[in-house]
Amino acid sequence: MPHLFIRGISVEQVKTISQPLVQELADVCACGTDNFTLEVVNSTFVFDGGEVPGYPFIEVKWFERGQEVQDQFAKTVTKHVQLLEIPEVELAFSTFRESDYYFNGKSFAED
Repeated sequence: MPHLFIRGISVEQVKTISQPLVQELADVCACGTDNFTLEVVNSTFVFDGGEVPGYPFIEVKWFERGQEVQDQFAKTVTKHVQLLEIPEVELAFSTFRESDYYFNGKSFAED
């Protein structure tokens, strides 16, 4: 955890930034790189009766890490996406409470 759901950016583009992005995010979050999941969501965007290119949008689902870490996380993701010559990207964060997240049936809130 964190899990990044990526829309409007191709799989090939995400592959090119995945290693340096995850390494830098691990530094920001003070955790291992194996904690991250990058999922490129295959979406079809429609406007005005036709298919249109998707707008880069990344949804981050994670445990609360504080505003400073969240701001740095967003800046890091934006920097790496813009290295792909994508001028704009939007991010949104959804935060899980440990009591609402389970691994093999055991809540993360359990000791």
